[in-house]
Amino acid sequence: MDLADILSKEQIVPELRASTRWEAIDELVGNLVDTGRIKPEHRDAIIGVVRKRENSMSTGIGFGIGIPHASTDLIQEVVGALGRSQAGVDFEALDNQPVKLVMLFLVPQGQFQKHLHTLANIAKLLHKSDFRQALEQAPDADAMLKIIRNQGPK
Repeated sequence: MDLADILSKEQIVPELRASTRWEAIDELVGNLVDTGRIKPEHRDAIIGVVRKRENSMSTGIGFGIGIPHASTDLIQEVVGALGRSQAGVDFEALDNQPVKLVMLFLVPQGQFQKHLHTLANIAKLLHKSDFRQALEQAPDADAMLKIIRNQGPK
């Protein structure tokens, strides 16, 4: 699974309001509810599994990137939402820097290989400084999605 496979324009939040990783997770899960990717009644349970994973170790991997993720039996396919923060979010990242790009994704329970593959693809893409910079400078969700699609497999 690549970023372009799991994101639509509606699943990109170009102006995250969050200032902490917990607020960012809540905001992005809220986006998945609002866009119909997860059921409203599953919101709290999904936030719970993402927070549990995040509590074991921050997914702030450095370079201004946070990738909160979890597996859950409450979804049937990989879903995700991307948030951008101009001010930066305190994610307790490995490099202690604020996170500007937060890519939350969920994988159906029991799909361990797909989970690892998706995480690796997202991390690899977000580690490219020119890609991150383009996303950070894009004017809106449309432009951000175009940048993501242009970076996909050639």
